[in-house]
Amino acid sequence: MAIHLTPDNKLKKLIVVGDRVLIKPSQPNERTDSGLYLPPGVGEREKVQQGYVIKTGPGYAIPVPAEETESWKPEEEKVKYIPLQAKEGDLAIFLISGSTEVVYQGEKYFIVPQSAILMLEREEDL
Repeated sequence: MAIHLTPDNKLKKLIVVGDRVLIKPSQPNERTDSGLYLPPGVGEREKVQQGYVIKTGPGYAIPVPAEETESWKPEEEKVKYIPLQAKEGDLAIFLISGSTEVVYQGEKYFIVPQSAILMLEREEDL
C-alpha cells in the first residue's frame, strides 16, 4: 500500500516543515508483505500507530556561522539541513503522543516529528 505522490496529487500543495513527517495511518492490524504488523489492541495499550510516510520536511536546520554569511549568496543557499531518515513510501511505527492528528480534504493524517518515529520499514534492497 505504498502511496506515491504524483504531480496531480491533492497533497502537492502541502509543505512539511523542519524535522516533521506527514503520515497516512494504516489499519492497526494491516500486515505488510514482509510480515510486520501491530496486533489489535497494541495501538491503544502502547499508544503507537503505524502508517505510510507521504511527505517529509527538509530536516534539522544547521546554523550558518556568521563568517560564512556573504551578501552575494542567494538566501536559500544560506540554510542547510541534516536530512531525515524517513523517506516517502516508508512504513513508520510512531508514538501517537508525540504527533498531531490533522484532517486534510477529508483524509486523516498525522504530523510526526522524527523523534517520535520508533521504526521504519522500507521496500528497497539494503
